[in-house]
Amino acid sequence: MKEVKDHATLAEQFNIDEPRVNWHDETLWFVRQKRDRAAHAIPDWELLRETASGIKQHVLSNLHDYLEQFEANAKANGITVHWAADAVEHNQIVLSILQQHGVNRMVKSKSMLTEECHLNDYLEQHGVEVIDSDLGERIVQLAKEPPSHIVLPCIHKKKEEIGEIFHEHLGSPAGMADPQVLTETARHHLREVFITRRAALTGVNFAVAETGEFIVCTNEGNADMGTHLADVHIACMGIEKLIPKREHLGVFLRLLARSATGQPITTYSSHFRKPRPGHEIHMVLVDNGRSTQLGREDFRNSLKCIRCGACMNTCPVYRRSGGHSYHNAVAGPIGAILAPNLDMHKNADLPFASTLCGSCSNVCPVKIDIHDQLYKWRQVIVKEGYADKKKGMGMKLMTQTFASPAAFQSAGKAGRWLLKNAPFTVNNQLNPWYKQREMPVPPKESFGEWYRKNRKKNEQ
Repeated sequence: MKEVKDHATLAEQFNIDEPRVNWHDETLWFVRQKRDRAAHAIPDWELLRETASGIKQHVLSNLHDYLEQFEANAKANGITVHWAADAVEHNQIVLSILQQHGVNRMVKSKSMLTEECHLNDYLEQHGVEVIDSDLGERIVQLAKEPPSHIVLPCIHKKKEEIGEIFHEHLGSPAGMADPQVLTETARHHLREVFITRRAALTGVNFAVAETGEFIVCTNEGNADMGTHLADVHIACMGIEKLIPKREHLGVFLRLLARSATGQPITTYSSHFRKPRPGHEIHMVLVDNGRSTQLGREDFRNSLKCIRCGACMNTCPVYRRSGGHSYHNAVAGPIGAILAPNLDMHKNADLPFASTLCGSCSNVCPVKIDIHDQLYKWRQVIVKEGYADKKKGMGMKLMTQTFASPAAFQSAGKAGRWLLKNAPFTVNNQLNPWYKQREMPVPPKESFGEWYRKNRKKNEQ
């Protein structure tokens, strides 16, 4: 049985280094501000969001038909289509394709789906070396860490730490932290990888049912370098990534990069429609819990996600707790509503890692009601008995208190008395809330008492 991780405990580890936390917070807020400037520069931004949300809603309502249409058109284009019910099947399919071609070294472009399926570990256990070609992903791969952000995988690392990693693994000079030199070092290293690998794997940002093509967006061109030099291209896609027609693509491309990094558009938006003569393209369509999420009426909107990471950049909890505290491939607010669907027991902590401020929903380019879903997940998790027992008992007690006016008034009086006359019973390290905050000064009276007193005055 695997260990059940806890967001609060992992966040506490991240918070030990306070300067790093402040830097992480400020860096992501800087990206959020870039997103705001890019969004406000487009007069029809809200119309774009509404349109994208509507298209995604339509796709989810007709997913079966669009999947069949995409499969038929992709096959007609010469693409081999595979179906994977879960992560295990996905990994087995990828391995079987590589084994059929006698490949034991593969280059990979960034794909959060393969992180979700733990593909790298699986392939390495079966003797296949995988090199991630996205610079951020390559850095965390060398550091033997998972990505901490879906768009900025090594945002938690400073350039000095990256210099140390490159010195150890790629031979750059000791103490070198110049980004230009480090980038050049990575470029030389990856160029050798690109020209020597016969198989390349990419993720998929969008797939067009009408044409059977798919689109991969990168800023480094690494997906193109890998696939154009390899004999076999394997594309792995969650089944929710479909859009009906090519004319819809412009809506999402305008939203994706602006929401992610504040760029007008990603540097490379590469279309793959058919394999070149003598080459192969394999598309693996992966469910891995998505059908279950589709069947959950309150949570199906989470499948609209286009993986821009805007909700992470704006989330005050994510910015100050780090991506690894979410202990899943997809972190932040969107991860916290996707992960309980995969395993409610192991991810019961995540919907509680939020202030429910609603900032995530406000910036989501496809208008996912993220904070509403976080709130609903809390109810489901408590009802199903997956919440922490202490938290469950506390919430039950609170429910009974709020349900009884007499109990509520008595609890209020007791709380005010304790804070005034025996503050040490609350202001101590046993109270988790007190660890990071000053407890409030107790009011002299409750609102009910104030109201009754002042109403009498007005009536006189």
